[in-house]
Amino acid sequence: MLERNFSLIPICIMIKLEQVSKIYSLSKKQQQEQQTNSNSIAAVDRLSFGCQPGRIFSLLGPNGAGKTTTLRMIATLLQPSSGSIVVDGFDTQTQGQEVRRSIGFLTGSTHLYERLTPEEIVKYFADLHQVAPADFNRRKDELFTQLGINSFRKKRIGQLSTGMKQKVSIARTMIHNPSVVIFDEPTSGLDVITAANIINLIRTCKEEGKTVIFSSHIMSEVDLLCDELAIIHKGQLVYSDTMEAFRNLSSGKSLTETFINIVTGQ
Repeated sequence: MLERNFSLIPICIMIKLEQVSKIYSLSKKQQQEQQTNSNSIAAVDRLSFGCQPGRIFSLLGPNGAGKTTTLRMIATLLQPSSGSIVVDGFDTQTQGQEVRRSIGFLTGSTHLYERLTPEEIVKYFADLHQVAPADFNRRKDELFTQLGINSFRKKRIGQLSTGMKQKVSIARTMIHNPSVVIFDEPTSGLDVITAANIINLIRTCKEEGKTVIFSSHIMSEVDLLCDELAIIHKGQLVYSDTMEAFRNLSSGKSLTETFINIVTGQ
């Protein structure tokens, strides 16, 4: 396994996972479906890595590798079965409220209230995070302009396209100006123009010194954006290094081919 030891690197770590596991119990039916005699399965298995401010960290892996489970644990939506996760100096298991103040989490499974408008949705989440009115107006104007939301800001969510809804989801995620931003497949299923807007926003997050975790199946986006990356397979870390090192490893091959070779152990 190709893995760096982050404990030996004298850098500021905004997110740190140490030996994190997430174990799920299996019913008899699930054991039969998975063809196993075990009554449990490790969705994430002793995972360790760190993420720095002002850098984009990409978490990669095939479907079912444990990426979304890992991101949800970082965001306090799930509790790890063992190990520790620290975000901005706060433990996710004992200081969840403080962690959530620092995090913006965008996931494709987050649904919006269809009867509300983008302005109402974003204001609702700003109020949840106790954003001051002046800060809310400034942040909303910046995000709506950058993401191109102004033209439909007063339409009901139920009338919007998939790309428009994704833009609103991002504005909702960013309205409290989080220091840590998690993007889980942010451009999946979107048109080229909408995807480009989101890519530009991710770049802006980096320029502002935020810590960004970016999960994607699109290797061209990973190549374009990320500074460090980790690859997980069956819940375990199988590669962790800089994007530059990954490109060098891919010499003469495509990034996708190199990713496949690492996952399959070839």
